[in-house]
Amino acid sequence: MSDATARLCGRCQDLPPKLEGGGRLFLWCPLGHSFGKLVASLREAGREFQVRPEAQCVVALVAEGDLGRLAESLPGALTEEEVRGTRALFVAGEGEPGLADYPRVGSLRQLATLAQAGWLVDMMKEQRLTSHFQPIVHAQDTRRIFAHEALLRGRERDGALVSPGRMMQTARDADLLFQLDLAARTTAIREAVRHRLNTHLFINFTPTAIYDPAYCLRSTVAAISEAGIPPQAVVFEVIESDQAADPKHLKGIINYYRQAGFRVALDDLGAGYSSLNLIHQLRPDIVKLDMELVRDVHLDPYKAAIVGKMLEIARQLGIQTVAEGIETPEELRWVRTHGVDFVQGYLIARPQGAPAEATPYFTG
Repeated sequence: MSDATARLCGRCQDLPPKLEGGGRLFLWCPLGHSFGKLVASLREAGREFQVRPEAQCVVALVAEGDLGRLAESLPGALTEEEVRGTRALFVAGEGEPGLADYPRVGSLRQLATLAQAGWLVDMMKEQRLTSHFQPIVHAQDTRRIFAHEALLRGRERDGALVSPGRMMQTARDADLLFQLDLAARTTAIREAVRHRLNTHLFINFTPTAIYDPAYCLRSTVAAISEAGIPPQAVVFEVIESDQAADPKHLKGIINYYRQAGFRVALDDLGAGYSSLNLIHQLRPDIVKLDMELVRDVHLDPYKAAIVGKMLEIARQLGIQTVAEGIETPEELRWVRTHGVDFVQGYLIARPQGAPAEATPYFTG
């Protein structure tokens, strides 16, 4: 991605500095009871601090290199709800917070997690992210590959892989989801180009990691254009759709992608109570059936009835379907018989560093 493209994404591109250096940690408590527990904890630990009772604020003095240790220790004195409700701000030196500091105020939980998230910040700074690719194949002939889904992976400095679940959970808790989601998208594009991918490419995105699609997504669209990937070959896949706070915001993101010429897939259909409503709100081009519904669908009449109805609805609406998590020949036969368009799962192929050229595991 060029420097000009990178500059398009301020909030998503900037990584926080490591928690180091001396200064003062300002803590605003949600309740007087929380305030008292925090003061007692600091006193018991022999910490130097100031009390500002009129604002229910405690100001802890932080020595050089000690902020991370302090941020990790403080949550132990409070309940989890108090930790999430307590606001925290670190100010270097001896100054008071100014207007420019207020956007940096977050929860004590975020600060404590960020103190332990240096590994993730370093991983993004050093561009130690990569993508593994899992094929999505035609249900009626699994030797024909329709697309590859790009799945985020991290790498330790020694080359060991880091799971996406660990990265995403840390990013959520440390308020790094914007940065990680952008890095995952651009990594998928970079790796697809490096491997000369010649199928459709599914790229995941998290709606809650996008403020304004017209601003936040420009770098992603520009990266695809610079890479020379045809827009019609790219499918943006909505993940965590049931956690999107505002359906109108999600629809705005979808519309932005569509106007740029991309297709849109809705992931995990059937996993969340709101996912069926999202079909008529978002009008996706593709829906992916939740793997928990697909698991043993041939043995469970309840699952069979639900999945069968979903496939029927999709056919009536002209929406293509993908059955995720196919692990047995029986599951494959069932979804194939009931008209699914594409399948994905360990029976076909596991995610791997290089995109598969042919289906090696099952061609029946």
